[in-house]
Amino acid sequence: MHSQPNETDVSADPAAIERVRERRAALAPALGRTWTDDEPRRFLTNLTALGSRMAGSEGERRAAAIVADAFARAGLADIETRPFEMAAWERESATLRLTAPGRDGAATTREFEAIALPYSPAGRVTGELVDVGYGTPAEIDERAVEGRIAVASTTTPEGSRFVHRMEKFGYAVDAGALGFIFVNHLDGQLPPTGSLTFGEEADAVAVGVSKETGAWLREYAVDGRGGDGRGGATEGDSAVTAELSVEATTEPGESRNVVGHVGPQTDERLLLLAHYDAHDIAEGALDNGCGIATAVTAAAILAEAALPIGVDVVAVGAEEVGLLGAEELAERLDLDRIRGVVNVDGAGRFRDLVALAHASEAAAEVADAVSVGANHPITVDAEPHPFSDQWPFVRRGVPALQLHSDSGDRGRGWGHTHADTRDKVDDRNVREHAMLVALLVAEFAAPEREVDRLDRGDLIAALREADFETGMRAADLWPAGWE
Repeated sequence: MHSQPNETDVSADPAAIERVRERRAALAPALGRTWTDDEPRRFLTNLTALGSRMAGSEGERRAAAIVADAFARAGLADIETRPFEMAAWERESATLRLTAPGRDGAATTREFEAIALPYSPAGRVTGELVDVGYGTPAEIDERAVEGRIAVASTTTPEGSRFVHRMEKFGYAVDAGALGFIFVNHLDGQLPPTGSLTFGEEADAVAVGVSKETGAWLREYAVDGRGGDGRGGATEGDSAVTAELSVEATTEPGESRNVVGHVGPQTDERLLLLAHYDAHDIAEGALDNGCGIATAVTAAAILAEAALPIGVDVVAVGAEEVGLLGAEELAERLDLDRIRGVVNVDGAGRFRDLVALAHASEAAAEVADAVSVGANHPITVDAEPHPFSDQWPFVRRGVPALQLHSDSGDRGRGWGHTHADTRDKVDDRNVREHAMLVALLVAEFAAPEREVDRLDRGDLIAALREADFETGMRAADLWPAGWE
C-alpha cells in the first residue's frame, strides 16, 4: 500500500550532512560488502518460491520462518515470532456475466475473467453497470450510482493525489452501489487485486478485471449522467444486465510479526519495519518482497554500526489486508519510548528512492541530509497518507519515514497482479537502497537530532489539505474523535 510522491524542497543541515559522511566512512566495509552481496537475491528467491503469502495463510506462516532465518544471518539479536489473531479471508471464485439483446432480439450472454477483491463477502448482485471513471468522489457524486454496479479505474487523474481503491469502493457503496468492479489501467490482461477494508468483511461484492475487460464493460455501462457523447449507453437506453457473484470466506485466523534487535538496549528505540505478506495471486516479488529484502539487508549493515539507541527490526504480517501487524505492534508498544518509525514499503523496486515524511519536518530533514551526505538523490514528500504500516504510529503522533521507489509511472505497475514475479526484480536496487536505509536509520537515531512528536491538529490539517478526509471517511479510516 502507498501514495504517489510529490517532491518538496527541504534544506539540509550542514552538521547532519557531515554526520552522514562520517558514518558512511565508518561503515565503508559493511557498505562495500553489501554492494556485491548475493544474500538479498537468495532471500527473495526463497520468499517468492513459496507462492501465496496471503495474510493468515500457511504460505504467510512459512514466509515468517524464512524471515526469521534471514534475521539470524543478518546478525540480529533476540529474534522471536509473535502471532496475533486476525480475520483471514480466503478466495474461492468470482463470476462476471453480461447479458445483452442481439439484433434479432435474442439475448446474448458473455462471461469475463474477474477475481474477487480481499474481504469481498460471498454474494451475488444483478444490475446495470455505471461508469464512474477514475472513481473519485466528485465523479461518483455526479453519476447515478444507486442500485447499479460501479466500474472504476485503478489510476487517478494526472495532477491529483492518488485516490486509493478503498476510498473508491467505500464512496461508491455509500452512494448506493450494489457492487464494485476495479479496472486495471495497464495493458496485459491483468486483473488487479487489493483489500476493500482494513481487517473485516466489506459491505458489497467487488472484483478486479483487466484493462481489456474494462473496455468492454465501459461500452456496456450507462453513463450515469443521462449521456454526454463520451461513450457508454445513455440512461434508459441500456438493456445490458450484469451479474456479479463472489464465493469467498472470512474466518478467524492468525498472522505473525517477526522481531529482532540491533544496537544497544536503551529505553528509547527506533523501529525499522517492512511487511512480508503478499496477495495470493502472485509471488509478491515487488510488493513487498523487495521491501523486506531491503530492510533485512539494511539491518545487517546496522548490526555493524555504533548506534546510539537500539533499533527494533520488525517484519510485519497482514499489511495487505489492513496494516494488521503494524496495528498489533503499535498497540503493544509503549510509543512514548519510540523515537520514530522507518517503514520500508516500496523501496528496492526501482532506481530512485522516495522518502515520504508524513507531516514530520524532522523525518524530512533526515532524508535530505542522507541524500546530500551520500550523494544520492532522494525525493522527499511531506504529505501524509494512511495506506501503509507507518499509519498506526503516525496517527498516534510518532514521526515516520516511509521508503518507497519511483518507477516514473503513476500507479502500482505490476504490483497486485499476476505479474508481480521475481523476474521483475533488479536486486541491485535492493542492495543500493539497503545502504541508504541503513544511513537513514542511523541519522534518525542520532542524539544530535531533535525529533518532535506529531501534533494532531497539524496532522489533521495536512490530511485535509491533501484532500484525504472525504475518502478516508468513506473507507472508515478517519480516526474516531478527530474533528
